[in-house]
Amino acid sequence: MFNSLSDRLSATFKNLRGKGRLSEADIDGTAREIRRALLDADVAVPVVREFIAKVKARALGSEVAQALNPGQQIVKIVNEELVGILGGQTRELAFAKNPPTVIMLAGLQGAGKTTLAGKLAHHLKNQGHTPMLVACDLQRPNAVTQLQVGGKRAGVPVYAPHPGVSSEFESTTGDPVKVATDGLAEARSKLHDVIIIDTAGRLGVDAELMRQAADIKAAVGAHETLFVIDAMIGQDAVTTAQAFNEGVNFTGVVLTKLDGDARGGAALSVASVTGKPVMYASTGEGLKDFEVFHPDRMARRILDMGDILSLVEQAEANWDRGEAEKMARKFADQEDFTLDDFLGQMQQLKKMGSMKKLLGMMPGAQGMRQQLDQFDESSIGRVEAIIYSMTPYERNVPKVINGSRRARIAKGSGVHVSEVNQLLERFTQAQKMMKKMAGGGGMPSMPGGGGMPGMGGMPGMGAGGGASKKRKPQPKPKKKSGNPAKAAQEAREAELKRTQGAAKRMDGSSFGAGTKDLKPEDLNLPKGFEKYLR
Repeated sequence: MFNSLSDRLSATFKNLRGKGRLSEADIDGTAREIRRALLDADVAVPVVREFIAKVKARALGSEVAQALNPGQQIVKIVNEELVGILGGQTRELAFAKNPPTVIMLAGLQGAGKTTLAGKLAHHLKNQGHTPMLVACDLQRPNAVTQLQVGGKRAGVPVYAPHPGVSSEFESTTGDPVKVATDGLAEARSKLHDVIIIDTAGRLGVDAELMRQAADIKAAVGAHETLFVIDAMIGQDAVTTAQAFNEGVNFTGVVLTKLDGDARGGAALSVASVTGKPVMYASTGEGLKDFEVFHPDRMARRILDMGDILSLVEQAEANWDRGEAEKMARKFADQEDFTLDDFLGQMQQLKKMGSMKKLLGMMPGAQGMRQQLDQFDESSIGRVEAIIYSMTPYERNVPKVINGSRRARIAKGSGVHVSEVNQLLERFTQAQKMMKKMAGGGGMPSMPGGGGMPGMGGMPGMGAGGGASKKRKPQPKPKKKSGNPAKAAQEAREAELKRTQGAAKRMDGSSFGAGTKDLKPEDLNLPKGFEKYLR
């Protein structure tokens, strides 16, 4: 969502690189470009004015004048001020001392409240809570049915005594306030520690909507009232947020549709204008496309600094610990990295979610936007099909896969032979990287990454080509001495070295044994390597 804003800010900061001192004109020009970028992103004008005033005041002060790198200091100031307008601190739900904790969702129709209710319930369930959903949206057609489907997907119960309406021509006869109070009583009797109330929305802010939401909040004594807002609505976000804040006095904001291609100014405006923190963000249609909103991490994403902490958290939540320990043992024993291992690592990455989102969290991801846009998520499925079409022996010893075997594998997986060839080439690159890492050599730089190592070897990113080979510097030949006697002595010594080397190669003494007595167990080879000697 923030791609355009990130590009504009990155281009602005690029002009400051290499400058040992920033003049007032440099700072004014930078502030002007930042102002334009924020306004183009639909950030509210009052928020932009306050933001630019703070940045300029700090930039013109001693904070930048005395910095060793003024350009980087400007970026640091912008980052800190972005964190400020996004809410400053991470804020999660405050649970009641005496359960159940009552959470009410409010917002306009189409903002994604009902979908969000299922995601929030799934999130709380994974944290060890026992949530229950309450269907109080009796006016939108099939809203109750949608909530029931979402509850089933999340694995949480839904209290829905009234079916609501099935078309826009029907009028509801149910009382949403009574449904909410009955739902609270049901949660207490069934020992649920959290209830999430889905309320009705409208196409615009009106008195009836506010009165109904306020009545539900008062009847159940909601501990948290979350204002759900579509991050794609632009400048109107501020007006809507202010109206709901006055009507129901919400305690936090949830941003939905952050995976869209809109300019995203709502996210940078609502918290600053209302003084209420953004607590959660919805980034897709799936149950897992939901995350706690961290202002500092979002600011780093906007400034293309990456979000490694969120990446690590997703890995910890989804990565198979047994699989990780298995790979660690293989590294320790310096065993071969096989196609089965390659497949297992890819499947672990799939569990973490969309590859585009994961790669977008890496520092410098904006610089490889074209590669990310061209990334083909379905290519991972094709890679799985190719590897499953191989025999166990072929997966363990890929070198035996000749032309006829490649044709058979391609036919079995329904792909062209060229895709099999590309996969084997990428696997060879990955195998070399793993061998070097296991030997303590660190991660080698691989082509096609655009600043991120190994990107060219990933499926869906296009063929990366072979690793660049640096030519080893050849030793300079020694100059012959001008003294004939000394030159003859040097020639005899060189011939003696060549003769001794040839003798060692002939009798196998360079391995510490003669060729007749050579045994694999005497070579002290890495575990699993002996199969290549048969």
